[in-house]
Amino acid sequence: MVKNESLEELGKEIVQRLYDEGMIRTWYRDKPGGWVTASGMYTPFFINLRLISSVPSGSIDLYKKAGQAIALMLNDAGFVSDGKHRLVGVAMAGIALANAATLMTGIPSLYTRKLPEEVKTADDVEKYLKAHGQKALVEGDFKSGDKLAIVDDLVTTFGSKLLAIGQVEQEAKQRGITNISLKDVVVLIDREQGGTQRAKELGYNLRALIPFASKGVHWLKGSLAPIEYETIVDYLKDPQSYQNKEAQDKLMGMAKK
Repeated sequence: MVKNESLEELGKEIVQRLYDEGMIRTWYRDKPGGWVTASGMYTPFFINLRLISSVPSGSIDLYKKAGQAIALMLNDAGFVSDGKHRLVGVAMAGIALANAATLMTGIPSLYTRKLPEEVKTADDVEKYLKAHGQKALVEGDFKSGDKLAIVDDLVTTFGSKLLAIGQVEQEAKQRGITNISLKDVVVLIDREQGGTQRAKELGYNLRALIPFASKGVHWLKGSLAPIEYETIVDYLKDPQSYQNKEAQDKLMGMAKK
């Protein structure tokens, strides 16, 4: 049985290390202009875990701990190395995390191929295949009756997870694979901006190590400047109020010089 306390301690350590290594960035410390997410929304903080296996300072230990956390959550979801379970790393950051979890658990992992920017939904995947032929959407072996789990770095609205699920389902159809189960999604960070609710409504089981709005940002409070902490907390409560130029220009003026 997985102990929630051990996961929470891992979450606290990992989120701090991610901030220290620059994989959690803020407008105040790193980029005064902020960022625009894939969904088109402005954000004063940005999480990029694609570097988790390559940052020189202590990265291997951090990478191992991330793999351990993913492995614990997979165990909690009933995933074991029995030949019937598979992991699916989502391009790009999810691939490294799925590989780490495979080394920890012995559960084989596949990965999704990165698709063009215009392919944003599961329906778009099917249209893409019709237009471009029977291209591989997923690399790796799986078979009829397998139970799969999506593994990724973070979740915001759950849209990219639905796209990955659509890729797996279309790839299964291309290979003649039937009766697969794909209802589990495991991530390191949940930005808590609608993804959890959407997953629940659609019948998916989403597990996240670090619920960023309710816990993660508060775990970082000691490392953040007061204005940095207060702004991120406020943004997570009401991101829409930051989607205008006046609010963004105000933040830019507050950035660390």
